[in-house]
Amino acid sequence: MTSIQPIVSTPDLPRLRAFYEKVLGATPAMRVPEEGPAFYVELRIGATTLGLVHEEKTEIGAPVRIILSAEVEDVDALLPVVEAAGGAVPGQPNDMPWGQRVAHVHDPDGNMLNLTCRLR
Repeated sequence: MTSIQPIVSTPDLPRLRAFYEKVLGATPAMRVPEEGPAFYVELRIGATTLGLVHEEKTEIGAPVRIILSAEVEDVDALLPVVEAAGGAVPGQPNDMPWGQRVAHVHDPDGNMLNLTCRLR
């Protein structure tokens, strides 16, 4: 069986880690190295993992090529959390015709993150 895991490069691993922990409730699953400054952190988010790798030369705010999408309980309730965690909320959420409420937000590095929930 094949699986895929997104890995995000960042110049500030602790900041990006804190963002995903606060906004999505991510929990550490693995860290390399185990002691000292981390080069790689794997975060568990529900049944998935997200890798964060420290790369000092990562250009933040570069054109978006990949979008992360996370299903959450309440999109609207998370928007203040996104901003408090250093992210940006460029617009209001929208109800989509396929039955989801979607907010397009950015993490502190400018990566696009779609927060979605099923319309009730």
